[in-house]
Amino acid sequence: MRLQLAFVLAVAAVAASARVPPPRGPQREPLIKKTYKDQDHLDVMGHMRASKSAKNRNAVEGLGYWNQQMQAELQDQLAKSPIVKQAKNIIFFLGDGTSISTLTAARLLKGHLTGNDEHEVMAYEKFPYSSLIKTYSADKIVTDSAASATAYLTGAKGNQATIGVDANVLLSDCDAMNNPSYHTPSVLKNFQDAGKSTGIVTVTRVTHASPAGNYAHTAERHWENDDDINDVEGDPEKCDDIAEQLVYGATGSQIKVILGGGRKKFTPKGVDDPEGGDGGKRDDGKNLIQTWIDQKQVLGNASYVWHREDLLALDTANTDYLMGLFDWSHMSFAIDEDTSNPSLEEMTRAAIEVLQRDDNGFFLFVEGGNIDKAHHLNEHRSALQEALEFEKAIALADSMTDPEETLIIVTADHSQPLVINGYPERGTDVRDLGDFSDVDGLPFTTLMYTNGPGYRGEPHGERPDPSAENYYDPHYMGAATVPMIESHHAGEEVILYARGPHAHLFTGIHENAYIPHALRYAACVGDGLHFCPTEA
Repeated sequence: MRLQLAFVLAVAAVAASARVPPPRGPQREPLIKKTYKDQDHLDVMGHMRASKSAKNRNAVEGLGYWNQQMQAELQDQLAKSPIVKQAKNIIFFLGDGTSISTLTAARLLKGHLTGNDEHEVMAYEKFPYSSLIKTYSADKIVTDSAASATAYLTGAKGNQATIGVDANVLLSDCDAMNNPSYHTPSVLKNFQDAGKSTGIVTVTRVTHASPAGNYAHTAERHWENDDDINDVEGDPEKCDDIAEQLVYGATGSQIKVILGGGRKKFTPKGVDDPEGGDGGKRDDGKNLIQTWIDQKQVLGNASYVWHREDLLALDTANTDYLMGLFDWSHMSFAIDEDTSNPSLEEMTRAAIEVLQRDDNGFFLFVEGGNIDKAHHLNEHRSALQEALEFEKAIALADSMTDPEETLIIVTADHSQPLVINGYPERGTDVRDLGDFSDVDGLPFTTLMYTNGPGYRGEPHGERPDPSAENYYDPHYMGAATVPMIESHHAGEEVILYARGPHAHLFTGIHENAYIPHALRYAACVGDGLHFCPTEA
């Protein structure tokens, strides 16, 4: 044994003497390139590598520490008690493409930034109830955002890329989408039918798949304006585009707060955008923004804004209707600090302030849509920043509302193929290099993707050394194993967190189509079982 140990230590010393170029980042130590001959050597080296940090932690994280912490956690669990009363309000937070690995990585990043490291607790993790949610669509094991939105907002699964219609409507079937018997009403519509206020907030286009699930019925998620329909030689007179359904539709026209991006879907070609560049994209000459303003000013105090400063200056206490379209297309990534775009937190605040004026209650849908968009590009740094912005909005809503009357749920529509891997040290930045391969001796990043544009295949099975890349770039493209123009979604379950009246309905594992049925029960709206007693 002593000879074996001496040999292992000798190998470790030789391996430690090899160096690779340091990463391009501020005040980073050179990385040690390790070569391992077998699994036993790997285990010993791993133990040696972790021993220093483990020894430092053991002084404060011994048996006494964990007993104290876990007893307190047990007491918190025992103190949980369901709130069994009608939910006056519902706020539905949707993190698009927010896999459980994204939530974990976001927590690790926040902990690294705050100094709490792995002990960080996210705002939604403090909610008393949680559930796992199945995400498959009517025709695919791995769903897209459109079919998923149909399920978690209306209660019935639809086919891929269709919105607000059941499985009888196939992709691009305009005739079927116009059949009212195939339409699936959303919880947002149920609130409207009950005389309550509604709103949607997103950082994507407000006509994009997730927000559109609240108000649209379409056989093709990409039919956001008439130009999109004309491009595929469809008939926009026969198939209403999503923007028209938002402004003219029975459900869309009653939404009191609309905040997000996508001006180009509402304005005609030849009309300049206020931020320059390309103008509107509509072929029919309609200016749906002006139409919305004209409609709503007849009904009350209506405001349209397109810049962050105008939103922050708005007198929400005297606003009945609010539309804010802050970008030509999707809003910018938070990491890019576009000063014309308000944050998701700022939009959420404005929406709640307007909707809370309704004593009857409200339904608000809030989407962190750029989490998904960054993942599609394999940009994990951008994705995690979006996840932190998403959490800020959740924390704000939690602080602005009473758990005794407002049910808040936080979930995702589908996963993205992000993995957290290797054996990175406790307290390190999850966005950095985290471990070394025992085959080629090169380091690799803690965060990777199973598919996407980050594929870096080279001849003869070689892979590039990420320590020679600028992985501190905000738009650094994480490594992927399968080349794709954009990543495809992943199909595992997502998590749902809940607090407020009837939040206890969200425990165990459920279909995504279960969610609106539970929400209707809690708020006593729509069809089906209700908590509220019915009159004889």
